[in-house]
Amino acid sequence: MITSPNGTPLSALTYGTMQFGSNADAAESQAMFDAARAAGITHFDTAYVYNGGASETLLGQMVQAERDNLIIATKAAFEGGSTRQIILDGFQTSQQRLQLDVVDILYLHRFDDNTPLQETFDALATLKHSGKIRYIGVSNFAAWQVMKAQAIAAKFEMQIDIVQPMYSLVKRQSEVEIFPACVDQGIELAPYSPLGGGLLTGKYAAGETGRLTVDPAYKARYDVEWMRNAAKGLSALAADLDVHPATLAVAWTMAHPARPKTIISGRSAAQLQPSVDALEFNMTAELYDRITALSVTPAPATDRLEEA
Repeated sequence: MITSPNGTPLSALTYGTMQFGSNADAAESQAMFDAARAAGITHFDTAYVYNGGASETLLGQMVQAERDNLIIATKAAFEGGSTRQIILDGFQTSQQRLQLDVVDILYLHRFDDNTPLQETFDALATLKHSGKIRYIGVSNFAAWQVMKAQAIAAKFEMQIDIVQPMYSLVKRQSEVEIFPACVDQGIELAPYSPLGGGLLTGKYAAGETGRLTVDPAYKARYDVEWMRNAAKGLSALAADLDVHPATLAVAWTMAHPARPKTIISGRSAAQLQPSVDALEFNMTAELYDRITALSVTPAPATDRLEEA
């Protein structure tokens, strides 16, 4: 079980600080941090690469007053690979930015095909066994990569404690193997992008612009007809229920039986609020099924689909 230094458990939602120091200046970042804390969020996520270090630096300033109540996660440096030296040097920089002697969770940001996991986990073991990190996570790993990492971690008397995959109503591949693997292994889940790059907020159906219209990577990821139709269906359902589509989108991810600690974020406190409202939303089994039916359910992980 992942807890803060004083034993406070993970909150039902995680706050992701990717916007800190870019789309959100210091004042707006502080306002979002305060809104997250007011809602009871205890888990805050950043990364070495976010905004040239601005995200870690701003978050580090914000957490000092109640550090022991919070669970602070960052992701290891990755440029050049997950070598021992890159991880150790990058972590030292992250520590300085965060102003923390101990970081609660250190993630591998992605799988590195070119560095043996044995070398990578040797670096993580150095940090963990010296008391500089408390838990180990992996981000953007396939299920087989999670299990390979779990086996290698065991050789260093460690384990994978948390996994961070992409997950939303229009990106459900994690349901096939990643979620079941984590449930089986007792690994926490903190999925990101529950709003599908903003698609599930309804703004694109309303003719607004954003990452899907200006960023080629997001356009390729989410500008798909069935995904747009799912977003329209979610917006229509939200209108019937008099609730924001983002609230439904986030609450739907939270209601998965694996009970993921979904990462929410925003560019302003006002934009963040509908996601925070998911904490209080009553997602009934019937409503969960109605929302699920709006999207494409991925096939199970078997070569005998006719028997599934």
